[in-house]
Amino acid sequence: MKARKPRSGSMQYWPRKRAKRQQPRVRGWATSKDARPQAFAGYKAGMTHVIATDNRKKSTSKGQDIVMPTTIIECPPMRIYSIRGYKAVGYGTGVAKEIIVHAPEKELARKLDVPKKVEAKLDDIKPDEYTDITITVYTQPKYAKFKKKPELLEVHLGGSNEEKLAYVKEHAGKDLPVADLFKEGDLVDLHAITKGKGFQGAVKRFGIGLKSHKSEKGRRTPGSLGGWKGHAHFMYRVAHAGQTGYHQRVQYNNMILKISDNPEEVNPKGGIVNYGEVNGTYVLIRGTVPGPKKRLIVMTQAIRPTVHIPLPTIKTISTDSKQGR
Repeated sequence: MKARKPRSGSMQYWPRKRAKRQQPRVRGWATSKDARPQAFAGYKAGMTHVIATDNRKKSTSKGQDIVMPTTIIECPPMRIYSIRGYKAVGYGTGVAKEIIVHAPEKELARKLDVPKKVEAKLDDIKPDEYTDITITVYTQPKYAKFKKKPELLEVHLGGSNEEKLAYVKEHAGKDLPVADLFKEGDLVDLHAITKGKGFQGAVKRFGIGLKSHKSEKGRRTPGSLGGWKGHAHFMYRVAHAGQTGYHQRVQYNNMILKISDNPEEVNPKGGIVNYGEVNGTYVLIRGTVPGPKKRLIVMTQAIRPTVHIPLPTIKTISTDSKQGR
C-alpha cells in the first residue's frame, strides 16, 4: 500500500523570509464608534502563571481553580506626535497633510529629525476636507528602564472625523495610558516579530521526518523534490532549509486578564530573566505572545472577535523566582 501523509508546514505563510524591520505593521483595523486610538504598543517582559477560577459555562473545570499561563507586557504611556489627514488619490488614499500637535520629547530625536518649534495648529485641519484622520504616536521606553529610543507608529481612531479631531485636541501633549484604550476582559490582536532562529534545516523548519539511517544522501534532507527535477527545478512547496523565525505574525483574540500599575504584583524574586523588573503599568495576557523578551508588541482591537468568554477570577499571580533562588 502506498504510504500517504499530509504535507509538512503551513502554506499560509509564504515566503518564509526575515521581516524588514523589528517593528510590526498593522494591516487591518477594526471598525469602532468610540473616538479613541485602536492600538497600543508595549514591551514583552516575560511569562508567569496565575491561579484563577474557571468561569466558562460549558467547561469541565467550571468553578474550579485552574492554572493559566500568562504573559506580562509592560505598557509605558504613549504620546501623540502628529495628526494625518487622508484624501483620495487614484485608486486609494494618501496623506494630504500632517501636523505635529505638540513639541515632542527629546528622546524622539533618537528616532527621527524633530523640529525645534511647532508652528502649525490643529485648527488648520478641516474634518470635512479629508476622508480619514489618523495619528502617529510614540512610545516612552525610558519608563521601562531598559532602553531610551522610542518607537513611532501610526494608529487609527474610531468615530467620525470631527470626533477624532476633538480627541486629538484634548489629548495633545498628554500621556495616553493603556487603561484608556482597553479594559480587563477585552480581546485584542497581537502584532509582533517572532523570535529569530537563523538558517535552519527542513526538519526543524517544516517538521519533516528523518529518512532511513542507511540513506546515502543525508538523513535530515527532503526525499523527492517533486515531479519536475530536471535543470535544478523543483516546486517551492517542497520543504527545504532556509530562514526560520523573525517573521511578522498576528495572533488573534487574546484575552486581557489584568491591567494594573502596581508592578510588585508580577515581579518575581530576583527579577524576570533577561528583562529585569517591571517598573510601571503592565497588561497580563492569557497564553503566550510572539517574540522574545523586550520586543515591541502592538495590541489592537480584535478585528474578528469570537464569542464572549467570561473573565476568570484571578486569585494568585505567581512571583516565584525563575532563577532557582
